[in-house]
Order: sequence, then structure tokens, then C-alpha cells
Amino acid sequence: MPAPTRRELLLSGAAAAGAAWAACRGEPAPKPMKPDPKRMPVLFVGHGSPMNAIEDNAWSRGFAALGASLPRPRAVLAVSAHWYVDGTLLTANPRPRTIHDFGGFPDELFAVEYPAPGLPDLAAAVQKLLGSAEVANDWGLDHGSWSVLRKMYPEASVPVVQLSIDRRLSARQHFELARSLRDMRDDGVLILGSGNVTHNLRDALGRMQGGDPTTPDWAARFDRMVAAALPQHDRERLLGALDTPDGRLAHPSPDHWWPLLYAAACADERDAVAFPIEGFDLGSLSMRAVLFGG
Repeated sequence: MPAPTRRELLLSGAAAAGAAWAACRGEPAPKPMKPDPKRMPVLFVGHGSPMNAIEDNAWSRGFAALGASLPRPRAVLAVSAHWYVDGTLLTANPRPRTIHDFGGFPDELFAVEYPAPGLPDLAAAVQKLLGSAEVANDWGLDHGSWSVLRKMYPEASVPVVQLSIDRRLSARQHFELARSLRDMRDDGVLILGSGNVTHNLRDALGRMQGGDPTTPDWAARFDRMVAAALPQHDRERLLGALDTPDGRLAHPSPDHWWPLLYAAACADERDAVAFPIEGFDLGSLSMRAVLFGG
């Protein structure tokens, strides 16, 4: 019998990583996926606290397992909740800087550099697909991107281009814009959305300060609704999610929700959906990761 290919080994590793995560949470192992071997998957990650970049915890180990198990991309196109501006912008820097866009954390975190190269050719290709995108040479990689990628690809050798989120657009406009990026998957590009399925920071910090780790009902319900809608590729439910009472509590601001919508828009009915990371941090912060295809 011929030896397994590198891709077959990677895919078996993805299944093993998912099974290990499920086992440690006392859940049944996920069913094996049957991905299209010619396409890169799409990934959404709940990035949570910037401290995950330097801590060894369940979330950071989950990020590392993703990097070890997924097919190696030619480049990453990252959509981070933390580049939320007026306009659709792209990094095209050959060496994008590491942005420490937070405060009140230890010096060790501010000392982190993630020296992944950029890829101007990819930025130009994305710009052509989107039509109206502009290059922003004053930006780099914010913590929504590098705190996850530092664990996925610690050697920082995979080129990264970051795409901003235009805060002036509606949910449907974001979805349609993102759909134009789907073909990048056939060119070895991993499309990575980084946000959180639930992100009410005031609630999460209040629970942390009060020592209350319980998950409120609205967060659990919203997370379950999303987990049910994604495998069905239920676009309309996702587009209207923030117009519900639970959605308004889960996302007082939509910035951490839009990256999931970008990832979902780059997937289609051919893509099996898996949740390689699940759970809540700080009570109400869903850390669910979503893998489309594989």
C-alpha cells in the first residue's frame, strides 16, 4: 500500500486534534470531514484576550493545534475585528509591523514581535477582486491577527496580508464583499477571520472583576444559534443575527462579529463545518473556532 501523502497526514492530524479537544471537554469526537483536496479551508478563530499570545492555556493550545493540523498555506489573508475603520483597506507592506493595540497588559506582551512577511502581490490581487480597496502603508498586523498566528505559525514564515472591516457597511454588504474573495482559496490562501462569536466586553470584564465565571443565558443561546446556523450555511440567519435581543447583548458593537461573516461568505455548501475549539472565557466570551472545509 502506498505511503500516505503529506496532505493525508495533515488531514488525519486535523481529525486527531478535533478529537483530542472534544475528549478534554468530555464531548464526543467530531465526525471526519471529506474536504475538497484542491481548496484551502476557511477559518474563523475566537481570539479572546491578547494574553493568549504568551500564555499556555486551552485556547493557545487550540490555536497551535490548528496550525499543526491544517494544510500549509501559501499566505494568510486575515480579517481582524481590530481594524475597524471607514473604508476597505489592505496591508501591502513587505514587512508589516506588529501593532500592540491594547493597554494595561504586562511588558512581556508589549515586547512580542511577530515578524511575518507581507505579500504585496497578494494584496494587489485582493485589491483587484474588491475593486475599491486601498492600500494602507501605515498599518500592520494587529493583535487580532498576530496573537492567533503566533501560535499557529510560531516561526512567522507564512506571509500575511490584513484586510480592514469598513464600519459603514451593512451585514449584507460585508457578506457580498467577502464573497468576492472565495477564489483565493484555490490559490493556496488561508482566509482567516478573527473576532469572537460573542463579545460583550463590559459583561466579560465585570464577571472577571467580580469572580463570576458563569455563562449568561443570552451568550449561551446566541452561541448555540450560531453553531446551528453555520453547518446549514444559513446566510439569512447569520445576516440577521445582530437584530435579535440576544444578538444585541452578544455584540454591543459588531466589530467582533463581522470576521465570522467574512469567513462564512467565503465558504459554500460543499464545505463541511467543524468547531475545533469551543467554550467560553471570562463567562460570556465565546471562544468558538469555525473550520469550513479542510
